[in-house]
Amino acid sequence: MGHVSTGAKEEEAMKAETFLPDDYRPAEDEPFMNDRQLEYFRRKLIALKTEVLDESRSTLEGLQDGGRNIPDIADRASEETDRALELRIRDRQRKLISKIDAALRRIDEGEYGYCQETGEPISLKRLDARPTTTLSLEAQERHERRERVHRDD
Repeated sequence: MGHVSTGAKEEEAMKAETFLPDDYRPAEDEPFMNDRQLEYFRRKLIALKTEVLDESRSTLEGLQDGGRNIPDIADRASEETDRALELRIRDRQRKLISKIDAALRRIDEGEYGYCQETGEPISLKRLDARPTTTLSLEAQERHERRERVHRDD
């Protein structure tokens, strides 16, 4: 049987795969959000999601171990506190996963890396530290100042 050319889907997948050296770091002197930067942040977000999902699996196992019958009141209270903390952690993990998914969608839609308030590019340093961020540092600070003012009312 002769060699059949690869399907369009395979070609698309090969084209979509951007080569990224292991030591690659986004730099200010290259075009903002070029293919390499997008691939760098996509991989960073996927790694973060994997890490959070692994943590959340171990939190869930901890919650399932709980619920045993503990006769001592102090031990039971301590167990309740632990469970409440684990539930809070799970809630935070769930919120982070949805932020990661939203960031991955922004990459696909070509909106990643730009401030949702001003449309200005978000600094690479900020994106590297907080890959799920949607606001530039200036917009974030304005947002926090507004929140503080309203909180003090």
